[in-house]
Amino acid sequence: MAIRANPKLIDELEPYGAEDVVKCYHCGNCSAVCPFSEAPYVFPRRPMRYLQMGLEEKLKGDLQPWLCYYCGECSDQCPREAEPGETMMSLRRWLTSRYDWTGISRLFYKSWRYEVGAVVVVAILTIIGFLAFGFSQGSIDHYDGPNAFLPSSSIHIFDWTLAIVLLALLLSNAARMWWFTMGRDKTLRVSVGTYVSRAYLLVVHFFTQKRYSQCERKSPWLVHLGLMLSYVTMLILIMFFLAEMASGPGVDWRVHVFGYIATIGLVASTIVFLRRRIRKSSAAYKHSHESDWIFLILLLAVALTGITQHILHRYGVDVAANLMYVTHLAFVVPMLLLEVPFSKWSHLAYRPLAMYFAEVRAAGLEKAEREAAPAGDLQAA
Repeated sequence: MAIRANPKLIDELEPYGAEDVVKCYHCGNCSAVCPFSEAPYVFPRRPMRYLQMGLEEKLKGDLQPWLCYYCGECSDQCPREAEPGETMMSLRRWLTSRYDWTGISRLFYKSWRYEVGAVVVVAILTIIGFLAFGFSQGSIDHYDGPNAFLPSSSIHIFDWTLAIVLLALLLSNAARMWWFTMGRDKTLRVSVGTYVSRAYLLVVHFFTQKRYSQCERKSPWLVHLGLMLSYVTMLILIMFFLAEMASGPGVDWRVHVFGYIATIGLVASTIVFLRRRIRKSSAAYKHSHESDWIFLILLLAVALTGITQHILHRYGVDVAANLMYVTHLAFVVPMLLLEVPFSKWSHLAYRPLAMYFAEVRAAGLEKAEREAAPAGDLQAA
């Protein structure tokens, strides 16, 4: 079957961050130093070759960009300064835009103005919506209780509604990811049992990101792990313990202690990442896409407004606490509604899926080779 090439593919990936791939002459240094590059997944060299050849469909079905954790060693060792690590990062952005059936991710990655504009619009609508709701049924002088401006029961319903929307978007995009990388490959036959037996990898890679720890530099993995676990902890508290979190002004240590730890983790790790990107302290932070800055600034704003709102509530300044809560939600809603399914946070779902699919695919290929071996030996005889 003929393979169609897209000669403009490199140009199309420039807005996603792939600016130096043309310098690559395939010496193989990048794959040689990468701690993750091993058969059957040899990267960054192979995806970079696909990109140079314009093999768009092959790249769309490629899991290898997700198997890269951007240690930066490949870019450090590249004799041509082709930035293979950054190219892999740009491919992850590009793949995210291909999995997304709405086209929103493509707009965000190709122009930061679309992403910032969408964040501002959603934030304004959030403020208008919650202020209208609060004044229609409660008092701005009450943060908690029967006459609360934003009762936790109503916010709880809103949170779960938003979670259902996000889950639908992520699952539909994940299904497209499976189709591109696994489903449409007619040569790949994988049993249901293989999928089931390796399903635990989704949990392992999501919560530990253990492969990242194989990088020579351990610090990025630890900070990244701290950020992810802090975010997940806060999400669990809000989704399942919102009433306890909003109670007060006394501190409910059963839940707030976890909130304090998660908040410290969020603020500290976000500041570390911002500092590294500003200083360009290593190859992994030498180049920053606009989406990286938007994500980190939005996350820091969520954390800081949440802290301020919590302090105001604990000191009984309910009017200010309610207004700060609306401000906090104005950052939370666009972060969840836009960043999670369409931008940087989507990597949190796609990478564990890629690790899982890669293991399943490798098992399927190995099984096919074993089945084909006897037939080949018989034919040779």
